[in-house]
Amino acid sequence: MIYFIRHFLSKKNLCYYIDIMSDKGIKDYIKELLTIAAPIIMGNLGFILIGLGDVVVAGRHSTQTFAAISIATAIVNCIMTIAIGLTGSISPLLSNYRGQKKPIKRYFYPSVRFAGYLAVISSFAIFAFIPLIPKMGFEKELIDPIQQYMFISALSTFGGSLHHSMKEFLQAFEIVMFPNLLTIFSVFLNLGLNVLFVFGWGPIPSMGAVGLAVSSFFVRYFMGFALMIYCKCIMRVKNYHEKGYYKNLVKIGLPISLAILVEFVAFNSIAIFMGRVAGVYAAAQNLVCTLTTVSFMIPFAISNAIAVKVGYANGAKNYTDLRNFSFVGTGMSIVFMVFSSLIFLMFPKQIVGIFTVDEKLFNVAIPVMLILAIFQVFDGLQISLSGICKGIKQTKIVLIANFIAYWLVSIPLGYTLAFKYGFMLRGFWMGLVVSSVILCTTMILMLRKYFVRVNS
Repeated sequence: MIYFIRHFLSKKNLCYYIDIMSDKGIKDYIKELLTIAAPIIMGNLGFILIGLGDVVVAGRHSTQTFAAISIATAIVNCIMTIAIGLTGSISPLLSNYRGQKKPIKRYFYPSVRFAGYLAVISSFAIFAFIPLIPKMGFEKELIDPIQQYMFISALSTFGGSLHHSMKEFLQAFEIVMFPNLLTIFSVFLNLGLNVLFVFGWGPIPSMGAVGLAVSSFFVRYFMGFALMIYCKCIMRVKNYHEKGYYKNLVKIGLPISLAILVEFVAFNSIAIFMGRVAGVYAAAQNLVCTLTTVSFMIPFAISNAIAVKVGYANGAKNYTDLRNFSFVGTGMSIVFMVFSSLIFLMFPKQIVGIFTVDEKLFNVAIPVMLILAIFQVFDGLQISLSGICKGIKQTKIVLIANFIAYWLVSIPLGYTLAFKYGFMLRGFWMGLVVSSVILCTTMILMLRKYFVRVNS
């Protein structure tokens, strides 16, 4: 890790940063980042807890239900990443506009329409994938619940896209408290609906994996429309058309979307590869990914705050704040992920035991925890660097770095270690560690050149 920091900022530049921050104070930069990040952390953790509720309820229902939703969500998430990445460009773009003193309330309706377009495309893509499930080599008893889960998920895409676009729109104004409180409330709503639809109650029958999809359908639309109504209540918004807005969103967001897609497909393809061996491996991959995603939400929130602050500073051409927010935010993410890794190392059995009582699942998941702890630190670093890239609108490097790291290195290496040398799921996670190091190195070298250029 010291190697990465030394190459991110040379010794001369590090001393320069400390001198700059002595005028404003490093605590001030931390405070400004946390003002945005803290509610986002709360909301992102809430969002992950929604998924965690699915995992816990599925695991308590049956290993078959757990395996079915693990595979179905892996496929759906891969398709939905394009929409998530594109809507994720709303807050950094509007933050740049705000730094340039442009009015940005008028982009409310264009953001809603943008979410609608993306939802339609995502829905058709999911529907098109459903007939392929029987041909992918999964266990026969998993095919029907996977297809049914995906069908309902396709119908819920607009709710999810609307929620994400409205959250990004408000984030550009640094309005983060209400959207994330809404997410926390939705955790309990989702959990209650999960139990109701999965196990059944009264006239409502037990639906198993399908019940989880039905619950997600109601929760996504609730969150999306609640945020849209909130925006209209607190802002005077009028209909507005500007083709350039969509063009800029795609220009910034498409590389990020494809980068997220590359990463998501890499992670979720592991569940698919291992699911063809046995459902317990797909369930274990889902469990381990859930764990890393929970801790990842902290640096992910910090990355969002970095993107907003760096985007505003970039629009205002305030390169001092741009550098300092980048440096401080990255340090915050690394410190947290080191702490998180220590927790995973010290309490692997207790953590896995939260999700399952299945002995086979224990035996597969626990050996991966050591590798996961190493991966965590580099994962926190790379998402912070991605936030900087979004803020300065230099997102192509993120796509290139992700493609090289995951598809030219991680998946081939992991597949070889898993099946040729018998490491199975551990082999794929060894490949992910190597890819995360390559990913961080690539972005650090690019950003170092950028900072040297703006310093001159």
